[in-house]
Amino acid sequence: MNPRTIVIKLGTGILSAGSGQIHQDRLNAIAAGIKNLSDEENVKTIIVSSGAVGLGMGKMGMKERPTDLADLRACAAIGQCCLMNAWTVALGKVNLMPGQVLLTRQDFADHLRAQKVKETLTSLTKRKIIPVVNENDSVSDEEIKFGDNDVLSALLCSLTTAQMLIILSTAKGLMTHPQAGELIPFVAEISPAIEEMAKGTTSVTAVGGMITKIEAAKIATKSGCAVFIGSGENQPDLASILASKAEGTFFPPSGLDLNQRKKWLAFFPQPQGIIHIDQGASFAILEKGSSLLASGITSVDGTFCKAAIVSIIDHQGTTIARGVSRFDAEELLSIKGMNNQEILQKFPGRSRAEVIHRDHLAPHL
Repeated sequence: MNPRTIVIKLGTGILSAGSGQIHQDRLNAIAAGIKNLSDEENVKTIIVSSGAVGLGMGKMGMKERPTDLADLRACAAIGQCCLMNAWTVALGKVNLMPGQVLLTRQDFADHLRAQKVKETLTSLTKRKIIPVVNENDSVSDEEIKFGDNDVLSALLCSLTTAQMLIILSTAKGLMTHPQAGELIPFVAEISPAIEEMAKGTTSVTAVGGMITKIEAAKIATKSGCAVFIGSGENQPDLASILASKAEGTFFPPSGLDLNQRKKWLAFFPQPQGIIHIDQGASFAILEKGSSLLASGITSVDGTFCKAAIVSIIDHQGTTIARGVSRFDAEELLSIKGMNNQEILQKFPGRSRAEVIHRDHLAPHL
């Protein structure tokens, strides 16, 4: 089996257990998962670990993120030592060794320096040493900072041609609303509507929030890398994430051609709901490759949000396809049987009336 490379980015909220403390059990669980992937699936892993500034703040007794750059750098210098010690302990428990790599934006702006970074990472991973990457906050100037490690992790995916970026934080994934919304399990493409769902962080130790995670997903997917955004609070199963079976939000590589994207969609686990269709709609999907229109919908099962993965069942009770719904379950119940003109009149803010576009519709395999 040819080796695969993944990048795992862990946010401050996952690593920090309070002022100056580390969730060592979470790091231990991640390390065990990395060891399992290395042994069982020949996966090479690069860790992007936030938390240095937050840890340093705790050690220095600061309750708010410093605005003075010198103080911020001092926090990073202190916290980075704590962070690497924690990773040394966690990886050591499974007979792995970390290698610290501190980067600035200038390392990516210059081609020769970027190539040296790539060579260093390659040298580490081929020896089964786990690179632990962080922004070099102790020397970075504000105007040349990445801004957060989400973007750094995405740039590393592009540099190393990684196959998957896993972003773990306190968020379950992309939600329809930051507080009381529903999880969006699959994003076929990052549209302006998807970007609007992302909101900034309110944490005093972190930077970015979901906005920067979506930005990172855009960079990584355009580089041919799949992306997963999910929670790292409950010891995530890395193998399940790689198999697209974990709870969170998956983004397929945007470089996939249509057939590859549909294969990804067809194998995506656990659809969030069911759409029942009539014989005419079934024929149009299977024989003509058409989009699913509301006029062919007979009933809807389940409660799901817009952009959810749904199964499509024909008049004989057979699952014929999966797709990404442009409407939530309540909206579908209100428009089933309608033609496109009636739908656009009912939802004047929408420019398209199809329920599932043919590009986001995959026959059941």
